[in-house]
Amino acid sequence: MRVYTDSHGPLLESAGQVRRPAGTFTLDELFRSAEPGPLARQVWSAGLPAALPATPAAPIGNQEIWAAGVTYLRSRTARMEESKDAGGGTFYDKVYHADRPELFFKGTPHRVAGPAMDVRIRRDSKWNVPEPELTLAINSAGRIFGYTIGNDMSSRDIEGENPLYLPQAKVYDRSTGLGPCILVTDQPLPPTTTIAIEIRRAGAAGFNGSTQISQIKRKFPELAEFLFRDNSFPNGTFLMTGTGIVPPDSFTLRSGDEIRITIEPIGTLVNTVA
Repeated sequence: MRVYTDSHGPLLESAGQVRRPAGTFTLDELFRSAEPGPLARQVWSAGLPAALPATPAAPIGNQEIWAAGVTYLRSRTARMEESKDAGGGTFYDKVYHADRPELFFKGTPHRVAGPAMDVRIRRDSKWNVPEPELTLAINSAGRIFGYTIGNDMSSRDIEGENPLYLPQAKVYDRSTGLGPCILVTDQPLPPTTTIAIEIRRAGAAGFNGSTQISQIKRKFPELAEFLFRDNSFPNGTFLMTGTGIVPPDSFTLRSGDEIRITIEPIGTLVNTVA
């Protein structure tokens, strides 16, 4: 089951058939449900035939977006390199091996860019990269019920200058790409699930990379459990699970770059840099 949204609300796709809920139904209801999967199937079964929009909206209601860092070895290495001159190189090695994961607040709905929308790079940053991440959809009880694609836009020079600058490097207007849908499933994604990114610049390939979720050090339920410790999410939440794809240090995003992130069976999220 895939859940999309447009200006009129959610659209549900199953077995190649798209249906719009017959009554009032919101994404918040899905995230608040104790059983999101059965609820989605029930709403789809009672829905009216519809068509997917050419460009869906970001599949988000009133959820916060959080993120996990240094969950892949490649990310650990990159973070250590960018922060070594500031004396923070060992911090990321310790986080990678620690029991407690790095979790940080990423954004609110108004900071999100949906499919075909522009993401942004900070005006006071000179080194910016996208971070393609499998993103968990978690209900208000802390249960993972689905997945989407996230683009964790990051200012590496600000983060590398001092680890305490992480919020400024990560959280700003349209610093999060999300979409194109939520894959609702009761089954975990297989370890061979591939995350791939292509950055197009002036019509040509600027950067390509891929990884598999088998390379992540942390288990997804573990990340969700830590996020929900002494923390409540009445409308559920999204949790980005970290990146294992880091462009070379010589690469930085430019205005006009097209970012394409693909995770099957979710789809492809496409954003352009403003």
